[in-house]
Amino acid sequence: IDSLMYPGAQVVIARRGKIIYDKAFGKPTYDSKDSITQNSIYDLASLTKILATLPIVMKMEEEGTIRLNDTFGELIPEYAESGLKNVTVLKALSHYGRLPAWIPFYINTLDDQRKPSGQYYRNGPMTGYSIKVAEHLYLSESYKDSIYDRIGRQELKSNRYRYSDVAYYVMKKYIEEKLGERLDKLADNFLFQPLGADNTAFNPLEKFPKYQIVPTENDNYYRYQTIQGYVHDMGAAMQGGVGGHAGLFSNANDVAKIMQMYLQEGYYGGDRFLDARTVKMFNTCYFCDQKVRRGIGFDKPEVNGGGPACECVSRKSFGHSGFTGTYTWADPDNELVYVFLSNRTYPSATNTLLAKSSLRIRIQKAIYEAILN
Repeated sequence: IDSLMYPGAQVVIARRGKIIYDKAFGKPTYDSKDSITQNSIYDLASLTKILATLPIVMKMEEEGTIRLNDTFGELIPEYAESGLKNVTVLKALSHYGRLPAWIPFYINTLDDQRKPSGQYYRNGPMTGYSIKVAEHLYLSESYKDSIYDRIGRQELKSNRYRYSDVAYYVMKKYIEEKLGERLDKLADNFLFQPLGADNTAFNPLEKFPKYQIVPTENDNYYRYQTIQGYVHDMGAAMQGGVGGHAGLFSNANDVAKIMQMYLQEGYYGGDRFLDARTVKMFNTCYFCDQKVRRGIGFDKPEVNGGGPACECVSRKSFGHSGFTGTYTWADPDNELVYVFLSNRTYPSATNTLLAKSSLRIRIQKAIYEAILN
């Protein structure tokens, strides 16, 4: 905090199913009078992938409404003739599907002054303009189709490991069309409510007071305001705050609950959410030989060290990180769950001190040393 890495953070550590450390540090912004508490709510960014979207994909795999070898062309009729038609769910969610890292959809909606264009936006809700991307900024509803058209026109990249958000746009589209319900409702009904993850939500301003939600950035390139309670990720904002790849907000305690459910192979608090076989199947690296360390959705340790976790973690361990300064990791062999949430993007996402410092991994190392010694 003193080195201006991030204004504040939450850290939760659970061992053998019990929380052994739960602390909040710092403030929501550097000049705030308030302190971060255990109930402060953070924008989880890409943690959304494994905490909201992936559990639904896993459940659908169990129910036979999705198979890992299904292709995007089979799942999405509009993509049947596109360049994406042969990309499988397995490859896409392992980040080996030749998809681009991300597509900056928002840029096409800016005018010559690089401000939101009147062609696409209104300052208040109007007929046809109901997608609220920030305070006093509403996107045309017709733009949703433009996002999926743009993805369908995407040319595949070279065949190597490439971390990609795009797969999760496609998964969200398929999930919602197949199940006839929005992703946020599905995740809430299937997972968050039964799990008691009461501080977890998409579009948190509908559920929590604004002061409880930590701001992510002073946006000076798209929305031109402090982003607080609206998702930081531009693509998720353009989908009404609900992305398959981003959009979820939560606190460290709730993130730990979901990770504990995975750690216990789909079982938590007397309820079975997923079959043990499903969790194992998704927590497997299928393309390690091609230098792709990831499982299906889950990030995994690098075989030769380095990578997203300390060298102290077991090969069975899994987790994810998020752009806003979030990180979680679970290790079945050591019965350990670790959650670190921060808003390192405040006041500007150009601040990369957190990643450069390896702080999240250094904390992880300290946890292992403390526990294993």
